[in-house]
Amino acid sequence: MELKLKPISIAGIAEAISKTEVYRYLNEPGEAESICRDILAIEPANQAALRLLGLAITDQFTGEMSDRYVEAERVFRGLTSEYERVYHRGILQERKGKAQLQAGRPPHAVLPIFEEAMRLFAEAEKTRPADNDDAILRWNRCVRLLQSRISSEWSKEMEEFDASEGPPV
Repeated sequence: MELKLKPISIAGIAEAISKTEVYRYLNEPGEAESICRDILAIEPANQAALRLLGLAITDQFTGEMSDRYVEAERVFRGLTSEYERVYHRGILQERKGKAQLQAGRPPHAVLPIFEEAMRLFAEAEKTRPADNDDAILRWNRCVRLLQSRISSEWSKEMEEFDASEGPPV
């Protein structure tokens, strides 16, 4: 058997994009990623496929060294809209931070990731399309997530970190 990828048709791109969204909703990011790569093989600048590919990659983050942060950032930098580029890099940082939290990383390691996400969301907010509050919604989610952590053991560790000007020992 020959192991060779088959190209999809240009006429099938719209349906393939729809399938990608469905697979993401079904929490099957590997399937979504594969479809995006098929689309990009025949239409490398397809903005929807680039956006969905980056999101499918971030859907797979676990907080481990194997996470493909650099690849996702490279994909998002390929978006032509300044707003989309900055906004999706903010999502990348937010999801990286959430994955790091799930993996049990300490606050002093995770907080700067969320700060970068929030910086990017604030930057995206400046160039957002009219009636598009996505960057504000993501900013608020980061704030609520951090507020929920600050009232827990996080505040104790952060106080120790600030006092020692380094990670707790």
